[in-house]
Amino acid sequence: MESSQFDLILKNGQVLLPDGWATVSIGITNGKICAIGPLDNAKAEKTIQCEGLHVLPGLIDTQVHFREPGAEHKETLATGLQSAALGGITGVFEMPNTSPLTLTPELIFDKMSRADKHPWVDYAFYLGGCKQNAEKLSEYENAPGICGIKVFMGASTGDLLAASDEEIDMVLKNGRRIVAVHAEDEFIMQENKKTILGDSTDVSLHCKWRSVESCLNATKRVVAIAKKYKRRVHILHVTTKDEMDFFREQKNEHITVEVLANHLTLFAPDCYEKLGSLSQQNPPIREKEHQDALWKAIADGTVDMVASDHAPHTLEEKAKPYPLSPSGTPGVQTLLPIMLHHVNQGKLTLERLVELMCYNPIKIHGIKDRSKIEIGSQATFTIVDMNKRDVISSADQATKSEWTPFDGMETQGWPVVTMIRGHVVMYEGKLSHQTVGLPIQFQETKM
Repeated sequence: MESSQFDLILKNGQVLLPDGWATVSIGITNGKICAIGPLDNAKAEKTIQCEGLHVLPGLIDTQVHFREPGAEHKETLATGLQSAALGGITGVFEMPNTSPLTLTPELIFDKMSRADKHPWVDYAFYLGGCKQNAEKLSEYENAPGICGIKVFMGASTGDLLAASDEEIDMVLKNGRRIVAVHAEDEFIMQENKKTILGDSTDVSLHCKWRSVESCLNATKRVVAIAKKYKRRVHILHVTTKDEMDFFREQKNEHITVEVLANHLTLFAPDCYEKLGSLSQQNPPIREKEHQDALWKAIADGTVDMVASDHAPHTLEEKAKPYPLSPSGTPGVQTLLPIMLHHVNQGKLTLERLVELMCYNPIKIHGIKDRSKIEIGSQATFTIVDMNKRDVISSADQATKSEWTPFDGMETQGWPVVTMIRGHVVMYEGKLSHQTVGLPIQFQETKM
C-alpha cells in the first residue's frame, strides 16, 4: 500500500482505532478507508497534515430542532445543517415538532426533500408518535429517513403531546423501532403551574414548576409500559439525580439515556441570574447537585448519549416576559467545543465522548454504513485540535437565531475538520462549497 495512489491522505494524526490511539495516516479512496499505517511513500491527490490533531469517527448530534417547515424565521434545515458542519458534527437526528407536525411518511419525505437542497451533513428525522397516528406506526416507521419515533409526555414547543398512560401505551404497542421520549409529566406540571408559578414572571421558577417529580414520574411511567411490550425507549435530556438513581436499578437493553451539554455546563440559580430566559429550556436546567449527578452517570456508564437539543428561538421571542418566553436554546454548533472543553477539564475522556456521540448512536439506532475507524469503513471523520483555545461568540453562529447561551465563554478543544465520505465540508472554521450529506440509513428500514 505504501506506493498506492489515494484520493486523500490524512497524515500522521492521533487516530482513535478500535483498539486505541495510534499515530498513523489514513488513505482514502472513493469515500472509503483503504489503508491505515505510516503511508510514508504513498501518494494522493490531496493530503491533510494532521500532526497534533485527533482523528475521530464522525460524531452525530442525535437531537436537534431545525424548525422547517413552519418556523423558518428561527431556523431552516440549511442553516441548521450548516451549523452542524461548523461544529464538527457529521450527522443529525431532527425532531418532529415542526408545523405541520411530522406524523406521516409523506411529511418525512417532505423534510428529506428540503434537506437534500442544502445537505451540509447527513440527516435523519424522528416521526412523531401520538394518539392520532398510533395505529399506523407499525407501517409508518419503516419509511426511509426515519431514525425512530418521538413522544412528548409533557408540553414543550409545538403541540405534539401524548400525556396519558393510555396514549403512551397506544404508541409503544405499535411497531418495533426505538421510541425517544421527552419525559415530563404534563399533569404534575399543570398543577405546579397553578400552585408554584401562579402569576409570577420569575424565570428562576422554571426548574420548580417543571419539577424533579414531574420528570421522575413520567420516566417511571414510560419505562413500565416499555417493559410491558419489551419496547426500546430512549429517555431524552435527563436532568435529575432521582432519574439517574432509578436508571441504575432499572436499565436493561431496552432502556437508554441521554443528557445534554447545557445541563452538564450550566446550573441553577446561577444560569437564570446571568442569562434569564436565554437559559430557559425543557426539561429545565437544575441545581448543581443534579448536574453533579449527571456527570456521575456519565462516569459510571448509566448515560448512553450526549446531544445538544438545538432548539432556536429569536432573541425577540426570548425577550418576552416569562413564562411567555419560549423554551429552547441553539446548540448544535457549540455542542462539541463545549464537550471537548469538559474533556480538557478532566470531566470525561475523549474515548468516552466518542462512545456517547458515535459508537452508541450507531449501535442503539442501528445505523448502517458507519463504524469505528478501520479499513473498509466510511471515511467520515471529526478532526479536533485539543490544544486550540477560542471564545464562543454569538456572532460566529450560523443559526438564524444568531445567539448562543455560551457567548463569551473561552473553551479549549475545537473541531477543525468535518469530513463526510472523504469530502471536507468544514476546514478550520470555513465551510466548503460542496455539500455531500445524505439521508442516514438504518438496519430496520428500507433505506
